[in-house]
Amino acid sequence: MANIITCIRIVLSFALLFCTSLSSVFYAMYIAAGFSDMIDGAVARKTGTVSEFGSRLDTFADIVFTVVCLMKLLPVLKVPVWLYVWILAIALIKLSNIAIGYIKQKMFVAVHSVMNKVTGCLLFILPLTLPLIDLKTSVVVVCFVATIAAVYEWYLIQAGRTI
Repeated sequence: MANIITCIRIVLSFALLFCTSLSSVFYAMYIAAGFSDMIDGAVARKTGTVSEFGSRLDTFADIVFTVVCLMKLLPVLKVPVWLYVWILAIALIKLSNIAIGYIKQKMFVAVHSVMNKVTGCLLFILPLTLPLIDLKTSVVVVCFVATIAAVYEWYLIQAGRTI
């Protein structure tokens, strides 16, 4: 059941590509996808179906959701170039973490640290706060936390302590 919920997030993520950014349909699908991310792990734990495959599927779904949201939101938001550079730097750290984890452990390593979860939560609520909080302020906070999370993830992988 949990993996089905995760697959629904992947389908909703791709469906977002066909919605007008920041429209009510976009927000409805966005919130549904985010809700699926919140409950899939809880459902897996509750039903005793936690698995390595489920963890990897969840990570893949998170990546798809994040990439689709960036593709939909960055073009309609007035983001300064230096923030694009910062986002790219975070992405490069995350990609190197995947490569290092694979080289060190001979398998795909998904780090589900508290910092990564906080980053995910902040990323999720960012579009919902656009009418309330200045975009640059929100993005700086999210990028700061994401940078710390990516570096901490690197540290955990180097130490062989993936959570």
